[in-house]
Amino acid sequence: PSMRTPTAMIVGLVLCPCGLLLTLTGTLAPKWRQVSLVPDQPMDVVWEQGIWDICRERQSTHDRLCGQVDELGYFEQVPVRVAQGLMPSSLVLTLVGLVVAALGVRCWQPEPRHAVAGVAGLVLLLSGLMSLVPSSWYTQELWALPAPSGSTLSVGYSLVLSYLGSCLEILGGLALALSFHQCCKER
Repeated sequence: PSMRTPTAMIVGLVLCPCGLLLTLTGTLAPKWRQVSLVPDQPMDVVWEQGIWDICRERQSTHDRLCGQVDELGYFEQVPVRVAQGLMPSSLVLTLVGLVVAALGVRCWQPEPRHAVAGVAGLVLLLSGLMSLVPSSWYTQELWALPAPSGSTLSVGYSLVLSYLGSCLEILGGLALALSFHQCCKER
């Protein structure tokens, strides 16, 4: 038996923590959507809307004030509510999947536990899908969510990070799930 860790496991163990960091940043940062050129506001005022907070920033002075009042019912919208539920759930599931993956890969043992690594891959694949659903749905509904009429809407970096993190978790989960192939080959 060789002491080398299979490449697919290494790929999974690199991609999934990167996906976790991106998804965590995307979940916490208040910039899923940017609202600019708001009527009755100075030209350089931008509202940054996330799934937890709304911030108002004056770009010329970089004065930023979070905790803005949700006058338009933004947080009551279904895509935002779904994101508030699924994004943290996905983060917890990713942590569980990474712990299980660490138990399965165990580079310091003579042989990795392929079945355990495969199960971890499925858990991480599911966690990636759980964060991909709200990111994609929010993107689809971005222009339908309430905003002051006449304002300009654009995608914020938090939404992009959440989407990329989801994709990395899915790819890492698939890589770890390939361990089932080795498990089946041994039987």
